Amino acid sequence: MLAVYEPWFGDKSHINIGYSTQDPAVLRSQIEKARDMGIYGFAVDWYGDRHPFLDRSTALLFKIASEQRFHVCLMYDETEEDNGHATDDALEAFDKAYKAYIGPDAPGHNAYITYQGRPVIFIFPKRGHTDWNRVRDMVNNWPHPPLLIYKDEPPSQYASAFDGMYAWVHPGPKGWSSDGSDWGKDYLENFYQKMQTKHGDKVPVGAAWPGFNDARASWSLNRRMDPRCGKTFEDTLAIYHRYYDQSKPLPFLLIATWNDYEEGTAIEPGLARCDKNQTDNNQVGGASR
Repeated sequence: MLAVYEPWFGDKSHINIGYSTQDPAVLRSQIEKARDMGIYGFAVDWYGDRHPFLDRSTALLFKIASEQRFHVCLMYDETEEDNGHATDDALEAFDKAYKAYIGPDAPGHNAYITYQGRPVIFIFPKRGHTDWNRVRDMVNNWPHPPLLIYKDEPPSQYASAFDGMYAWVHPGPKGWSSDGSDWGKDYLENFYQKMQTKHGDKVPVGAAWPGFNDARASWSLNRRMDPRCGKTFEDTLAIYHRYYDQSKPLPFLLIATWNDYEEGTAIEPGLARCDKNQTDNNQVGGASR
Protein backbone atom coordinates (compact mmCIF):
# COMPACT_ATOMS: atom_id res chain seq x y z
CA MET A 1 0.00 0.00 0.00
CA LEU A 2 1.59 3.24 -1.21
CA ALA A 3 0.32 6.80 -1.18
CA VAL A 4 1.23 9.64 -3.52
CA TYR A 5 2.93 12.48 -1.64
CA GLU A 6 2.86 16.11 -2.80
CA PRO A 7 6.04 17.92 -1.63
CA TRP A 8 5.05 21.46 -2.66
CA PHE A 9 3.23 22.89 0.34
CA GLY A 10 4.99 25.91 1.75
CA ASP A 11 5.80 27.05 -1.80
CA LYS A 12 3.87 30.24 -2.59
CA SER A 13 2.73 28.84 -5.94
CA HIS A 14 0.43 26.46 -4.05
CA ILE A 15 -2.32 26.98 -1.51
CA ASN A 16 -1.56 27.41 2.18
CA ILE A 17 -2.66 24.32 4.09
CA GLY A 18 -1.01 25.24 7.39
CA TYR A 19 2.29 23.39 7.07
CA SER A 20 5.45 23.22 5.00
CA THR A 21 6.75 20.01 3.45
CA GLN A 22 10.21 21.27 4.42
CA ASP A 23 9.44 21.12 8.13
CA PRO A 24 11.15 18.01 9.58
CA ALA A 25 8.62 17.77 12.42
CA VAL A 26 5.78 17.68 9.90
CA LEU A 27 7.45 14.94 7.87
CA ARG A 28 8.10 12.80 10.94
CA SER A 29 4.49 13.17 12.01
CA GLN A 30 3.22 12.30 8.52
CA ILE A 31 5.37 9.18 8.33
CA GLU A 32 4.19 8.01 11.73
CA LYS A 33 0.57 8.63 10.82
CA ALA A 34 0.88 6.92 7.43
CA ARG A 35 2.46 3.87 9.03
CA ASP A 36 -0.37 3.72 11.58
CA MET A 37 -2.85 3.78 8.67
CA GLY A 38 -1.21 0.73 7.10
CA ILE A 39 0.72 2.58 4.39
CA TYR A 40 4.08 1.06 3.42
CA GLY A 41 5.57 4.09 1.67
CA PHE A 42 5.15 7.34 -0.24
CA ALA A 43 5.53 7.85 -4.00
CA VAL A 44 6.71 11.46 -4.03
CA ASP A 45 5.76 13.73 -6.93
CA TRP A 46 9.12 14.85 -8.35
CA TYR A 47 10.24 17.08 -11.23
CA GLY A 48 14.01 16.79 -10.96
CA ASP A 49 15.85 20.12 -10.94
CA ARG A 50 12.97 21.86 -12.73
CA HIS A 51 11.36 22.66 -9.35
CA PRO A 52 14.06 23.19 -6.69
CA PHE A 53 11.56 23.61 -3.82
CA LEU A 54 10.09 20.19 -4.51
CA ASP A 55 13.52 18.62 -4.81
CA ARG A 56 14.56 20.01 -1.44
CA SER A 57 11.37 18.66 0.12
CA THR A 58 12.03 15.28 -1.50
CA ALA A 59 15.60 15.12 -0.20
CA LEU A 60 14.39 15.87 3.33
CA LEU A 61 11.64 13.26 3.05
CA PHE A 62 14.17 10.60 2.01
CA LYS A 63 16.48 11.53 4.88
CA ILE A 64 13.75 11.30 7.50
CA ALA A 65 12.20 8.18 5.96
CA SER A 66 15.58 6.48 6.18
CA GLU A 67 15.86 7.43 9.85
CA GLN A 68 12.30 6.24 10.54
CA ARG A 69 12.66 3.02 8.52
CA PHE A 70 9.88 4.12 6.21
CA HIS A 71 9.89 3.82 2.42
CA VAL A 72 9.82 6.29 -0.47
CA CYS A 73 10.07 6.19 -4.25
CA LEU A 74 9.83 8.77 -7.03
CA MET A 75 6.93 9.64 -9.30
CA TYR A 76 8.57 11.57 -12.12
CA ASP A 77 6.42 14.28 -13.71
CA GLU A 78 7.19 14.59 -17.39
CA THR A 79 8.03 18.04 -18.75
CA GLU A 80 4.79 19.75 -19.65
CA GLU A 81 6.11 22.53 -21.91
CA ASP A 82 6.31 21.59 -25.57
CA ASN A 83 9.81 23.03 -25.93
CA GLY A 84 11.67 20.06 -27.37
CA HIS A 85 13.55 19.48 -24.11
CA ALA A 86 11.41 16.73 -22.58
CA THR A 87 13.84 13.92 -23.35
CA ASP A 88 16.90 15.86 -22.16
CA ASP A 89 15.02 16.87 -19.02
CA ALA A 90 14.13 13.25 -18.31
CA LEU A 91 17.69 12.01 -18.91
CA GLU A 92 19.08 14.66 -16.56
CA ALA A 93 16.42 13.93 -13.95
CA PHE A 94 17.02 10.18 -13.99
CA ASP A 95 20.76 10.71 -13.69
CA LYS A 96 20.11 12.88 -10.65
CA ALA A 97 17.59 10.39 -9.26
CA TYR A 98 20.23 7.68 -9.24
CA LYS A 99 22.91 9.86 -7.67
CA ALA A 100 20.69 11.58 -5.10
CA TYR A 101 18.07 8.97 -4.16
CA ILE A 102 18.53 5.49 -5.60
CA GLY A 103 22.21 4.56 -6.00
CA PRO A 104 24.33 3.05 -3.21
CA ASP A 105 26.02 6.38 -2.47
CA ALA A 106 22.76 8.34 -2.25
CA PRO A 107 21.80 9.61 1.21
CA GLY A 108 18.80 7.66 2.42
CA HIS A 109 18.99 5.15 -0.45
CA ASN A 110 18.03 2.35 1.95
CA ALA A 111 14.55 3.91 2.13
CA TYR A 112 13.97 3.54 -1.61
CA ILE A 113 11.10 1.23 -2.61
CA THR A 114 12.09 -1.81 -4.66
CA TYR A 115 10.23 -4.71 -6.21
CA GLN A 116 12.05 -7.98 -6.83
CA GLY A 117 15.33 -6.18 -6.19
CA ARG A 118 14.70 -3.32 -8.62
CA PRO A 119 13.90 0.32 -7.71
CA VAL A 120 10.42 1.48 -8.66
CA ILE A 121 9.88 4.75 -10.55
CA PHE A 122 6.38 5.90 -11.47
CA ILE A 123 5.94 8.09 -14.53
CA PHE A 124 3.26 10.77 -14.65
CA PRO A 125 2.92 11.72 -18.34
CA LYS A 126 2.11 15.21 -19.55
CA ARG A 127 2.40 16.07 -23.24
CA GLY A 128 4.14 12.83 -24.12
CA HIS A 129 7.14 14.22 -26.03
CA THR A 130 9.77 12.31 -24.06
CA ASP A 131 11.62 9.62 -25.98
CA TRP A 132 11.21 6.92 -23.36
CA ASN A 133 13.25 4.43 -25.38
CA ARG A 134 16.30 6.66 -24.86
CA VAL A 135 15.54 6.89 -21.14
CA ARG A 136 15.19 3.11 -20.98
CA ASP A 137 18.54 2.64 -22.70
CA MET A 138 20.19 4.91 -20.14
CA VAL A 139 18.73 3.36 -17.00
CA ASN A 140 19.49 -0.15 -18.26
CA ASN A 141 23.11 0.70 -17.49
CA TRP A 142 22.35 1.02 -13.78
CA PRO A 143 23.55 -1.97 -11.69
CA HIS A 144 19.87 -2.65 -10.89
CA PRO A 145 17.77 -1.18 -13.72
CA PRO A 146 14.57 0.38 -12.36
CA LEU A 147 11.03 -0.72 -12.99
CA LEU A 148 9.41 2.10 -14.94
CA ILE A 149 5.66 2.22 -14.25
CA TYR A 150 3.51 4.35 -16.58
CA LYS A 151 0.05 5.81 -15.94
CA ASP A 152 -2.42 3.62 -17.84
CA GLU A 153 -1.13 2.48 -21.25
CA PRO A 154 2.01 4.12 -22.71
CA PRO A 155 2.17 5.15 -26.38
CA SER A 156 2.69 2.06 -28.52
CA GLN A 157 6.17 3.12 -29.69
CA TYR A 158 7.34 3.09 -26.06
CA ALA A 159 5.52 -0.02 -24.83
CA SER A 160 8.74 -2.00 -24.38
CA ALA A 161 10.34 0.79 -22.34
CA PHE A 162 7.94 0.26 -19.44
CA ASP A 163 7.71 -2.59 -16.97
CA GLY A 164 4.24 -1.88 -15.63
CA MET A 165 1.24 0.39 -15.47
CA TYR A 166 -0.65 2.09 -12.67
CA ALA A 167 -4.23 3.28 -12.37
CA TRP A 168 -5.07 6.88 -11.52
CA VAL A 169 -8.10 8.91 -10.40
CA HIS A 170 -10.53 8.76 -13.30
CA PRO A 171 -14.27 8.42 -13.87
CA GLY A 172 -15.75 5.98 -16.37
CA PRO A 173 -15.71 6.28 -20.17
CA LYS A 174 -18.46 8.92 -20.10
CA GLY A 175 -16.12 11.34 -18.32
CA TRP A 176 -16.69 13.54 -15.31
CA SER A 177 -20.34 13.73 -14.25
CA SER A 178 -21.67 17.16 -13.26
CA ASP A 179 -23.00 15.83 -9.95
CA GLY A 180 -19.82 13.89 -9.11
CA SER A 181 -21.67 10.58 -8.99
CA ASP A 182 -19.26 8.66 -11.25
CA TRP A 183 -16.62 7.47 -8.80
CA GLY A 184 -14.55 5.43 -11.29
CA LYS A 185 -15.96 1.90 -11.10
CA ASP A 186 -15.96 1.29 -14.85
CA TYR A 187 -12.48 2.77 -15.25
CA LEU A 188 -10.97 0.54 -12.55
CA GLU A 189 -12.75 -2.58 -13.79
CA ASN A 190 -11.39 -1.92 -17.27
CA PHE A 191 -7.86 -1.28 -15.94
CA TYR A 192 -7.66 -4.56 -14.02
CA GLN A 193 -9.19 -6.52 -16.89
CA LYS A 194 -6.66 -5.12 -19.37
CA MET A 195 -3.75 -5.81 -17.02
CA GLN A 196 -4.74 -9.46 -16.87
CA THR A 197 -5.80 -10.09 -20.47
CA LYS A 198 -3.66 -7.70 -22.50
CA HIS A 199 -0.67 -6.84 -20.30
CA GLY A 200 -0.08 -10.00 -18.31
CA ASP A 201 3.68 -9.56 -18.64
CA LYS A 202 3.61 -6.11 -16.99
CA VAL A 203 3.62 -5.15 -13.30
CA PRO A 204 0.09 -4.05 -12.31
CA VAL A 205 -0.34 -1.26 -9.76
CA GLY A 206 -3.91 -0.70 -8.63
CA ALA A 207 -5.35 2.49 -7.21
CA ALA A 208 -7.83 3.82 -4.68
CA TRP A 209 -9.02 7.34 -3.98
CA PRO A 210 -11.39 9.09 -1.54
CA GLY A 211 -12.96 11.40 -4.13
CA PHE A 212 -11.89 14.38 -6.20
CA ASN A 213 -12.58 18.11 -6.31
CA ASP A 214 -10.17 20.53 -7.97
CA ALA A 215 -12.07 23.68 -6.94
CA ARG A 216 -9.12 24.92 -4.83
CA ALA A 217 -6.53 24.40 -7.57
CA SER A 218 -5.33 27.26 -9.75
CA TRP A 219 -5.68 24.86 -12.72
CA SER A 220 -9.27 23.90 -11.82
CA LEU A 221 -11.46 22.37 -14.53
CA ASN A 222 -14.44 22.04 -12.15
CA ARG A 223 -14.06 18.27 -11.92
CA ARG A 224 -15.68 16.50 -8.98
CA MET A 225 -16.08 13.00 -7.65
CA ASP A 226 -18.34 12.62 -4.63
CA PRO A 227 -16.65 11.04 -1.58
CA ARG A 228 -20.04 9.47 -0.70
CA CYS A 229 -19.37 9.55 3.04
CA GLY A 230 -16.22 7.47 2.64
CA LYS A 231 -17.78 4.89 0.33
CA THR A 232 -15.84 6.07 -2.74
CA PHE A 233 -12.63 5.08 -1.00
CA GLU A 234 -14.11 1.79 0.20
CA ASP A 235 -15.32 0.86 -3.26
CA THR A 236 -12.17 1.85 -5.17
CA LEU A 237 -10.09 -0.03 -2.62
CA ALA A 238 -12.18 -3.18 -2.89
CA ILE A 239 -12.29 -3.67 -6.68
CA TYR A 240 -8.84 -5.22 -7.07
CA HIS A 241 -9.87 -8.17 -4.87
CA ARG A 242 -12.00 -9.41 -7.77
CA TYR A 243 -8.88 -9.85 -9.88
CA TYR A 244 -6.05 -10.61 -7.45
CA ASP A 245 -5.75 -12.86 -4.43
CA GLN A 246 -3.06 -14.60 -2.38
CA SER A 247 -2.29 -16.98 -5.24
CA LYS A 248 -1.88 -14.04 -7.61
CA PRO A 249 -1.19 -10.97 -5.48
CA LEU A 250 -1.32 -7.37 -6.63
CA PRO A 251 2.25 -6.04 -6.15
CA PHE A 252 1.24 -2.50 -5.14
CA LEU A 253 -1.88 -0.45 -4.61
CA LEU A 254 -1.43 3.29 -4.96
CA ILE A 255 -3.58 5.66 -2.94
CA ALA A 256 -4.21 8.93 -4.74
CA THR A 257 -3.29 10.79 -2.60
CA TRP A 258 -1.80 11.37 0.81
CA ASN A 259 -1.97 15.16 0.77
CA ASP A 260 -3.24 16.73 -2.46
CA TYR A 261 -5.60 19.25 -0.89
CA GLU A 262 -5.84 21.22 -4.13
CA GLU A 263 -7.59 18.37 -5.93
CA GLY A 264 -9.47 17.07 -2.91
CA THR A 265 -7.85 13.62 -2.80
CA ALA A 266 -5.97 13.87 0.52
CA ILE A 267 -6.42 11.04 3.01
CA GLU A 268 -3.98 12.61 5.50
CA PRO A 269 -6.83 14.03 7.63
CA GLY A 270 -8.79 10.76 7.44
CA LEU A 271 -11.88 9.84 5.48
CA ALA A 272 -14.80 12.25 5.51
CA ARG A 273 -17.93 11.00 7.22
CA CYS A 274 -21.44 12.28 6.81
CA ASP A 275 -21.96 12.87 10.51
CA LYS A 276 -20.65 16.36 11.13
CA ASN A 277 -17.18 17.10 12.57
CA GLN A 278 -16.01 13.49 12.48
CA THR A 279 -13.32 11.73 10.49
CA ASP A 280 -12.28 8.13 10.28
CA ASN A 281 -8.63 7.50 11.12
CA ASN A 282 -8.77 3.72 11.15
CA GLN A 283 -6.38 1.71 9.03
CA VAL A 284 -6.65 2.53 5.36
CA GLY A 285 -6.46 -1.15 4.51
CA GLY A 286 -9.68 -1.76 6.42
CA ALA A 287 -11.45 1.28 4.98
CA SER A 288 -14.09 1.13 7.71
CA ARG A 289 -16.56 4.01 7.91
